[in-house]
Amino acid sequence: MIARPSSPLSDALAMAAPGRPLRDGLDRILRANRGALVVVGDGPGVLSICSGGFLLDAEFSPQRLSELAKMDGAIILAADASRIARANVHLMPKATIPTSETGTRHRTAERVARMIDVPVLSVSAAMSVIAVYRNDLKHTVQPIGWLHDRTDQALATMQRFRTRFDVALSGLSILEVEDTVSVGDVVGVVQAAEMVLRIGEEVEGYLVELGEDGRLVGLQSAELVDGVARALHLVVRDYCGRAPTKSAQRLSLANQVVDQLAHLTSDELRDAERVAEVLGLIGTFDHAESGVEPRGYRLLYRLPRFSDAIIERIVDRFINLQQIMRASLSELEQVEGVGQARAHSVKDGLARLAEASIIERYQ
Repeated sequence: MIARPSSPLSDALAMAAPGRPLRDGLDRILRANRGALVVVGDGPGVLSICSGGFLLDAEFSPQRLSELAKMDGAIILAADASRIARANVHLMPKATIPTSETGTRHRTAERVARMIDVPVLSVSAAMSVIAVYRNDLKHTVQPIGWLHDRTDQALATMQRFRTRFDVALSGLSILEVEDTVSVGDVVGVVQAAEMVLRIGEEVEGYLVELGEDGRLVGLQSAELVDGVARALHLVVRDYCGRAPTKSAQRLSLANQVVDQLAHLTSDELRDAERVAEVLGLIGTFDHAESGVEPRGYRLLYRLPRFSDAIIERIVDRFINLQQIMRASLSELEQVEGVGQARAHSVKDGLARLAEASIIERYQ
């Protein structure tokens, strides 16, 4: 599995990332063709299942970890892996805790992780792998070369979807100005945006394991996902087909829809009809070219110095983008908080966007 950033498992993987002292020690154990069981945490819960061994309370070093692994039993580290607390310890988790592992060391590791909320690392000499356990999750640490290959593939795929998203979003702007948006156009933007975000999350999982080696990859990934989540949220606010009348409720519903999109399976996300259903547009999807009207959020947010509250009032007053674009200056000035200067900004700003869209259409 891929660890999600900021999850307990990802925190554990970050400790064992390349360039970290703990990873150096684990790699030394592997190169020496030995096994080990390491618990990162020396709180009362861990000590309550420890038997035998001896107290060290020594500063952590990769060399010391490798040497201590020559003995049987587990090695207990401080919670931040800065010190070695105990070694040669016999761990006694509850035998009733279920485990899918077969080897003695791995069974113990899984049971301890399920019983106590601490990272447990198991080094297998026979399979030459490092496994990280946290709660009910297990992750096998992958070789650095494999991780770089996967991140390169993911970045290339994300670049393709980002290009598709940018083209679709630009096309949507043109169609919005021309009042010719179809359900299929909206669904295409949402699908591309969600794919960029999902691949970005996958890359983040790899970056946790890469540690310092993933710094440049992280910069590339951040650039590719920049602005996508916000654009997706605004598109959902523009087109969600079952939005209530009150602005606060509309915002809450948009958040719910974005969350539902994030939880669609890959097959569901590729199904345009299913995406339209989540957006509340399924009633019009029988005719994919059926016209839909944006409320105007996304284009209004492109105008400078407009607060969320003012944009909400404009949408509340005029209902959709076309009515906002056709509104006179006096009608715009009647919206609370707009005034003469902002009314001109709305008219001039939307006119410039419309002009730019028309020019782009015929270039």
